[in-house]
Amino acid sequence: MSKAIENLESAQQRAMAGRPKAGGFPYLAETLRSAGVTRNLWSLPACQSLYLTQMGPVVQQGTPLITGMADVPQFDRDALITALRSDQSGESTFPEFLMAAWKAGVVSYDVDFIARNVTYYGSGGESYVESYAAVSSRA
Repeated sequence: MSKAIENLESAQQRAMAGRPKAGGFPYLAETLRSAGVTRNLWSLPACQSLYLTQMGPVVQQGTPLITGMADVPQFDRDALITALRSDQSGESTFPEFLMAAWKAGVVSYDVDFIARNVTYYGSGGESYVESYAAVSSRA
């Protein structure tokens, strides 16, 4: 196992242990940023996550949301914002958020830990950017 993977896994464990149920993403993000993670690029529905870190890039393959062929949902900004607010209030799990984002037409998203924002993309070039507040890492 590389030092980059060890560092990322350790940061993820610290982040999940210290993040509150509601409004926890900024704490997760700050813990990863403090560990040298600069970006996190997600591909939906594959649930592939590429972490760009100061120690080197690391890919993490999650459980895909779908298998086989499927029509890509049309980008729906309002549905995405509803999914975000549900996640932020602790009313959904992360897998539920990912599925809701996919159903809202999100095919990828880019978390910029330095700029503290997340850009969500649809298949037709649509995008929605949401910033998050700087917080102190709880881990």
